[in-house]
Formats: sequence, C-alpha cells, structure tokens
Amino acid sequence: MLTILTTHPIQYQVPLWQALARDGRVPFEVWYLSDHGSRVSHDAEFGTRFAWDLDMLSGYPHHFLKVPEGSTPTDFWNCRVVESLTERMKASGTRVLWIQGWQVAAYWQAVQAAHQAGVQVWLRGESNDLAPTAAWKNIIKRVLLGWLFKRVNRFLCIGTGNRRLYAKYGVTPERLLSAPYCVDNERFQKQASALMPRRQELRKNWGVADDALCVLFCGKFIPKKRPLDLVQAASRLLNSHPHSRLHLLFAGSGELGAELRAQTEVIVDAENVSADATSEELRPRASFAGFLNQTQISQAYVAADVLVLPSDFGETWGLVANEAMASGLPCILSSRCGSAEDLGRLPPNQVFPFGDVEALADCLMSRSASRARDEADPAWRTIYSFEANVSRVAQAYLEAQSL
Repeated sequence: MLTILTTHPIQYQVPLWQALARDGRVPFEVWYLSDHGSRVSHDAEFGTRFAWDLDMLSGYPHHFLKVPEGSTPTDFWNCRVVESLTERMKASGTRVLWIQGWQVAAYWQAVQAAHQAGVQVWLRGESNDLAPTAAWKNIIKRVLLGWLFKRVNRFLCIGTGNRRLYAKYGVTPERLLSAPYCVDNERFQKQASALMPRRQELRKNWGVADDALCVLFCGKFIPKKRPLDLVQAASRLLNSHPHSRLHLLFAGSGELGAELRAQTEVIVDAENVSADATSEELRPRASFAGFLNQTQISQAYVAADVLVLPSDFGETWGLVANEAMASGLPCILSSRCGSAEDLGRLPPNQVFPFGDVEALADCLMSRSASRARDEADPAWRTIYSFEANVSRVAQAYLEAQSL
C-alpha cells in the first residue's frame, strides 16, 4: 500500500487523491494530521472563517491520526503524531510512504518510522532554490535536509526550481520524478465555459466597463503576495496614459485590504471596508469581490482579461495561475513566483522582474493594447494535469514493488 501523509485536507490536493482512487492502479490511503479545511475554521491571513465548498473527504480512503489536542497545520512541533507510526505502517501493509514536505514534525517522525519499518519514502514538497538564504541558515539546512534527503527514495518534482533545489543537495537524477503541480483543469474549464455567456453581466456586477482591461488579483492581501505592486503599476500606467481603460479586480481579503482601497478608486466593495484616499493623483478603478470559494472563483476568472501574480519568494508555486489558465485566462507572473520558469514560459503569459512596477506597467500596457483573452496552447493541460501525475505515481509504485 502507498500511504500519503499530509497535514490536512487541502483544496488542491484532494482532487488528486480522488483521481488516484478513480484510476485504481495504486492501493493507497491518505493519513491526515488535522481536519482543518474540511470544516469551518478561521484563516488568519484571509482574516475570515470559511470551509472549502468542495467535498473534501469522499471518493478516496483516508484516516485521521492521533495528534496533540489543539494541533494546527502551521505549528511545527504541535503538528506531530502521538501514536506509533512504525506499528501503523506495519499493520496497514505500507510499502511506500509519501510525505508532502518537511514543514511539520510529523513528516520527520514518519521518515524515521519508515526507515525502521523498511518502507520506501517519497517526497513531494513545494520548496525551490529561488530565495537567497543566509550563510548560517544554509549550514543548518545542509545538515537537516541532508539527513532527510538521504532517506528519501523518490522526489516528486513539481517544477524547475523545485527539481533544481534537490539537485543542489546532491540528489541524483534517477531519484527525481517529474510530477508537475496542477489543479483540477477539467472542473475549472467546465465552470468557465458555463459562465462565459454571462461574462458581460459578471463584469457589470463588479462595475467593470465593457471596454476596460480587467486585471485580476486573486489571493490573500498579505505582504508576500505584493498586491500593492499591482496598484502602483496601474497608477503609473494611468498617470502616463490618462485615457487607459483599466480596472483592477481583487478577489480575496487580508491585512492589506484597507491600504489597497485607499490607493484605488473603489467602484464596488463586497466587504464595505472604509478607507481614505492617500493620494490626489489619478487612482486606478478597483472592485473588491471579497473571498470567493472554489466554486465561485471562476466568476472572477471569466470576468477578467488577465491575472497578475506579483508575489515574492514566499510564493513557492502559485496554483492560482494554473486555475486561471484552465479557465482560459492569461497570466503575468513575478520572476520570484515558483511557477514563473514553467508556466511563465507558455505564451501569452508574461514574466516581469520582481518588484519592478515599471516593467509590470509595461506588461499591462501590452495586454491593454491587445485586449484579447489569448489562451495558452492546450498542450500544457496534458503536462500539468492529474492524469499525468497519476500515471507517474502508478509507474513509480510498480517499480517500488519490484525492489
């Protein structure tokens, strides 16, 4: 059996587990450390309480492990297992353990337990080599990750930067398996197709003019996502080209919400957040849709003309770009986004140097000139898909059985 250990039901992971179950080639079970995400709970960065509006716990085998009371997925030490993982692996017939990174204590426990039980270990993490690291931290990481990586049999690489990170730690090519990061392309495509006849209506509801370039920011309003860079770029474009028809659409919420509203001319605000203007200069028109759940977010993807992801290094990938592309929406990505080297290379997507608001303004200008929702070559859907991942996992599991 393949055992997948992960912190909690995550909206991007669950459809992959369901696809793996439908495929049927690999006997597996998902072991969770928390039910966060499958019930209504508070998200500090979104600043709101919600539960994903997808069925997070059906269509695949799963089990919740014993953890300390009050344990959360973001607490390294408290997110640990208080039962014998070695005994559970032996009792379940686990042949391969799949962990989702190294950010919680339970993953390290599980690797040690797997070593004791004679179980192979697979790792599928999000980290990449883009962010600079202080010398002293590098030494510590070399020691700790060196210990971990020596005990990993296969690394499931989500993209170019992720693969390069493992290679820099001396992981040999034969241990690296391509498993590109993906979302439920089919669901997003269907949702977008169903909504497309209502595109003009959706734009009108958010106060977006028919002839405006609607630029979407989708995510948490937090510093690492850099939503203010988009506002500054839009302001530069408007002040140099006052007749530009530009409209920013923000889907999400977070600590920077008031500042974003203060620096824009708010047209529609689903959350009714009050903010005083901070400048007398021409401010970009903007609408705030509030938090949109998984079945609602397609409304924004259909209404918009382009998605902008201006994030810093903390954006280890940026699956919102996958969602947008699956919905037929082109993307403009910061060079520090983990997906920039992969998805950013697919025309008509664009990549701009992180923090360079002038370059971002130029990207917006070029999109404004074309005014077309140009879709990427559909071939990308085959690579960045659940089907591709399931096939690679099935092949790797078959190889593991023969060892």
